[in-house]
Amino acid sequence: MTVNTEQLHFILDNTPADQNIMLVGKHGIGKSRILEDYFSKKGAKVVTLFLGQMSDPGDLIGLPEKNEKTGKTDFMLPYWFPTDDTPIVLFLDELNRARPEVLQTIMDLTLNRKLAGKILPKGSRIISAVNNGSEYQLTDLDPALVSRFNIYEFTPSVENWVEWAKSAGLDARVIAFIEENPEYLDSEDEAKENLERTPDRRSWERTSAIIKNFTELGSCHLPIISGLIGNKAASLFIHFVNDKNIPAAKQILTNFNAAKQALEKLTVPEFTQVNVSLFKFIESMKNVNATEIAQNLNQYFDYLSSTNKLEIKSQFISLCSAEDYPNTLNFISENCSSLYKKMMEALA
Repeated sequence: MTVNTEQLHFILDNTPADQNIMLVGKHGIGKSRILEDYFSKKGAKVVTLFLGQMSDPGDLIGLPEKNEKTGKTDFMLPYWFPTDDTPIVLFLDELNRARPEVLQTIMDLTLNRKLAGKILPKGSRIISAVNNGSEYQLTDLDPALVSRFNIYEFTPSVENWVEWAKSAGLDARVIAFIEENPEYLDSEDEAKENLERTPDRRSWERTSAIIKNFTELGSCHLPIISGLIGNKAASLFIHFVNDKNIPAAKQILTNFNAAKQALEKLTVPEFTQVNVSLFKFIESMKNVNATEIAQNLNQYFDYLSSTNKLEIKSQFISLCSAEDYPNTLNFISENCSSLYKKMMEALA
């Protein structure tokens, strides 16, 4: 079972500090940022260690030195180790990219909160993050180490990301595109080549940073955006941005009357695009006002009937019977009984 951001917050709120947590998830979904935001709001210090970049246990535990008082070997504290009694959140990123000798050092740390004889302040937490999949170059983790973690597959929802993107000030065009095309937030398509780009949350943030200074996007912007999110996503994104005359699905489904004037200017191909965007939006929507969506969808269908747009109306009905939109058909049958009846009458 996967957990989203709200569920992860509940887990963090209710898991004792002495129990370690491991988050399993794709790269670029914002694991470290979400954790840092969560704990910073609680006034806790987060120390992030990228274990995959450590070549030697000394990078983690510090360098050995002679203790002049005891004559024995001691270890200089690493830069991150707290020198007071204030607890920390130790985030072990890329745990399953670490060298085996580094992982051996982690064993005592995760079990006893000790590192080369030094004990973390009471109340400190240990959280790790790993990638999982055949596309990654990973180190197999010892079952004894894995057993020291509570393991959760972490997949922040599209709504989680949109909420964060708005608060972070990402370009509104990027946010609108993802709201209309949520399947492009985290591409499920594996790249055919190692260096072929596909979109992820990190790359959309970088795209926003690049386009924020351009009011319009054209062919000259395609190569630079393609290098961030891939050719297919970049082409669709620029096409979406430039179709300013086409109202967004969310606008139609939450305030049809406001979108009606823009609809009157659309061509047949543009209307078919609107139909598809409506079905995509309903297919993946969560935490919305179902009554409001149903009312506006019904108004849209009535508009197609009253303006004699028979071709567009037929395409709308055919989309309903397509296997690609099972959730949309269920939504219409459960929430839009009058619309469902009109569609059945049109097919009779």
